[in-house]
Formats: sequence, C-alpha cells, structure tokens
Amino acid sequence: MATPIRRSSRSDRRVSPVFLGIVAVMAVTGWAVWTEFAASTGFAVFLFVTSAWVVSLCLHEYAHARTALHGGDISVGAKGYLTLNPLKYTHALLSIVLPVVFVIMGGIGLPGGAVFIERGRIRGRWKHSLISAAGPLTNALFAVVCTAPFWLNALDGVPSGFRYALGFLALLQVTAAILNALPVPGLDGYGVVEPWLSYKVRRQVEPFAPFGLLAVFVLLFVPEVNALFFDAIDAVLRGLGVSGFETACGQDLYRFWQDTNPLCEPGAVRLGP
Repeated sequence: MATPIRRSSRSDRRVSPVFLGIVAVMAVTGWAVWTEFAASTGFAVFLFVTSAWVVSLCLHEYAHARTALHGGDISVGAKGYLTLNPLKYTHALLSIVLPVVFVIMGGIGLPGGAVFIERGRIRGRWKHSLISAAGPLTNALFAVVCTAPFWLNALDGVPSGFRYALGFLALLQVTAAILNALPVPGLDGYGVVEPWLSYKVRRQVEPFAPFGLLAVFVLLFVPEVNALFFDAIDAVLRGLGVSGFETACGQDLYRFWQDTNPLCEPGAVRLGP
C-alpha cells in the first residue's frame, strides 16, 4: 500500500529566500547593465543573463510541479517544488549547474532535469501531457516577455548593452523551449505524447530515456542538423523582432573574458543593416 502523502501546507508554497536572492541579483545586475554603472559592462551582462537564466529554470520546474499539483499529485508541496528553490529539485546538478555551464560554454539553452512527479496519482491523458508541456511553455512565455521591447517597437531609450543582453537571453529561452519540446525520450516533448502511446511502445522506448538528451546533442554536432536547428532558432527570434546581430552581441558581451567586438560595445554606432 502506498505511503500516505500529506497535503501541501502554506509553508510548502512560500517562495524560497534562495529564489528571492537570485531574483535580487538579476534586478541589481539588470540595473547595472541598463545604467552602465559597472566598470565592466560584460561582467554585468554575464551576471544578469546567468541569474535570469536560473530564474527561468526555476519557473520551468515550478510550472511542472504546479500543474501536477492541480492534476492530482499532492506530494509536490512536501518535496519543496512549489517554493521555487533550485536546491529542492531532484538533481540540482542537472537542473541548474549543467544548464548554466552549457550557457557559458556554448550559448545554448540546455533543458534542466525534471522534478519528480508521482504519475500514478494523476488520472487522465490530457493531464499528463499538460504537466510535461508546462515547462517548455514557460520558456516560450519567458522569451515573449523578454523580447517585448523588440516586437512592440519600444526600443527607444533602451541602452544597447541591455538590448543585447535581452537578445541573448531570448536565444537561450527559445533554444530551451524547442529542445525540450522535441518528442525524444527523456525530454518534455516525449512526455506530452507518451500518454497516447500503447503500453508496448512505452516499454520499448523506456530504456532509451536516459540517453535522449545526449543523442540530441550528438546530432547537433552534425553540421547539416546544426544549421537547420539554428536557422529555426533565428527564424523564431526574427519573428519576435530580435536580429542575429543583437543575439551575437549579447553572447559576445556575456563572454566578458574574451575580446569584445567593438561594434558590440555599449554606445558604439553601427552602420548599415
């Protein structure tokens, strides 16, 4: 017989001081980038984008947990998933550290590790699919929000360094949303379609789940696949009003330890399209 799980209390849903601290870092460094207060704009961009990326990862996992709670899994509160504390996730290394390392190394939004949902407590295929879809949808929404100045044509008065940082952050969100939406075992996209597959197919696919994300990244090293993937990313960003120049400059400033393209320096005048 299953061990009874207590219902979530108000303290289980109280926002964690750890998350609030990360949000504070994001706000302060965002202000520093906007005002060019920091001696090194690149270092401020690095802290701003990294903290904002961690915030989005926390929201991604929270979306899974909150949707599961409404779907019937009342255990998520006791596990601390509703506090937005990244240290409460099933594997902080996979959920937070590894995605941040990939951003630093390659400028790509790596999907984080999922919270542990007790699927046996949830009834209905649509509920299972929605729980899996909640994560990538959160990244997509985050991308829409941080690109709002672009697609609203409200960039007048927005400092170039802050605009570039938003462009790079949008790139991370779009890559995370698209990668996570792929119907590959181990990713949220597969979690969306899995409830609709036969039991036999699910059992056959199950052993490959731990290697799904690895397989995706191996494929991204194939030049043709890589070009197709990033063409799709660029198309989405252009649809949101963000140019390739802005995302490239954002990544250039983010890597403050490298030489910065003079055209990407805050206040630099760019000629031509």
